[in-house]
Amino acid sequence: MARPSFRWAISPLGLKLFVIILSVNVAISAAVFLAVSHSIDRGFLDYLNQAQQRRAETLAEGLVEQWSQHGDWEWLARSPERWPLLVRQALAVERRRRPSPLGEAHDFVLRAPDGAFVIPPQEEDPDAAADWHWLPLSYHNAVIGELGYRPPQQMMERMERGFLARQQRNLMIILASLGVASLLLAGGLSWWLGRRTRALALATRRLTEGDYNTRLKGGGRDELARLAQDFNVLAATLKANREARARWVSDTAHELRTPLAVLRGEIEAMQDGIRPLDQENLGSLAQEVSQLERLVTDLRLLSQSDAGALETQLAPLDLSHSLKTRLLDAHGWLADSGLTLSTEIAPKVMIRGDSQRLRQLWNNLLDNSCAYTSPPGILKVSLHRKADQAVVTWQDSAPGVPERELDRLTERLYRVEGSRSRASGGSGLGLSIASALVKAHGGTMVASTSALGGLCWTLTFPLLTDKIQ
Repeated sequence: MARPSFRWAISPLGLKLFVIILSVNVAISAAVFLAVSHSIDRGFLDYLNQAQQRRAETLAEGLVEQWSQHGDWEWLARSPERWPLLVRQALAVERRRRPSPLGEAHDFVLRAPDGAFVIPPQEEDPDAAADWHWLPLSYHNAVIGELGYRPPQQMMERMERGFLARQQRNLMIILASLGVASLLLAGGLSWWLGRRTRALALATRRLTEGDYNTRLKGGGRDELARLAQDFNVLAATLKANREARARWVSDTAHELRTPLAVLRGEIEAMQDGIRPLDQENLGSLAQEVSQLERLVTDLRLLSQSDAGALETQLAPLDLSHSLKTRLLDAHGWLADSGLTLSTEIAPKVMIRGDSQRLRQLWNNLLDNSCAYTSPPGILKVSLHRKADQAVVTWQDSAPGVPERELDRLTERLYRVEGSRSRASGGSGLGLSIASALVKAHGGTMVASTSALGGLCWTLTFPLLTDKIQ
């Protein structure tokens, strides 16, 4: 059994899968990176805003307490060096609760109710105050000043951007690892799938070139494994059909050669004067021509059946009447063959059938029984209904057929004894034609061993119902 040999090559399908999988993973990784970066950026900024506002509120409480002790801000304006110490003392509790590098003295300013700075900003830009956030300071419902604090956006370059840079660097490392893993996964998957599809493509090409010995390796339970199994079944079927066709041609040539050889011999004998040209010899020639005509007709019918072009005129038909009439007409034929007929036919069994094709079917079965049943013999035919089918049982007496040969009886030109001589009866096409005729009526024809010692045929036909009338 030949198996396709493979060389390493880039599979177009594998390359496409590789590009698609890698592109999808890169797109997902980029989307995750942007989403996480945005989330970290916005989330961290919101956290800073809340933390800075909380520190400003804590410092405001301390400043109000200091103002209540001094009654004004003059003491702080005269000694601005006390401002860092005051900020550190006011924020000491908050820092112990939530340590943070934020909250330095230069991040806060203080101005009096009239707008004059008590603790001015350290920037030289006079418009820098416009960028500060202001928190009013109240004592007994009276505004005693405003505490300004630097918004977190302005501190990003000094502190937060370093933190975000570290987080984004770590995220980039994670995404790079994910990209490498995706690359390996995409490459491995595309190689595995591309290798299997390439093997299937090469095997299919060999099959189209007529190499029906090509087989694919099985194994696995995925769709590709089942496809490989189906491919092997297809290859085996094509091989069997080719061998059957070769046998069919050989057998047909043999069957045609025999009557042609007899015709040629008899004609040459008449031409040489060995046999006289009289009615007896002409009758022998006519018999051989009839045998040839019958064989050609049978071959044509089987070829039509194979092509699905067998002409049948299906119409409502009484199967009981068709079978009973043909058996009555065959009494003389059966008697000459030494067979006793026994029938059990149910009345009015209706099917859709072709009366001419059914008569041909009964003739082939009668011919088979008369040719192969040893006299004195018995032929028993019955017809009955079973569920939605009409069942015909056709059985004869000895000799029988070995069970191993039963399934081959409807093969064309097949004879149990292996002889090609027509002396045993017919060309070997009768039962093949009978099976094709039953199939044309939507039925089945199955062989089994008869209780009478011979062969039993069971034929089934769909009963005629109101829906198909």
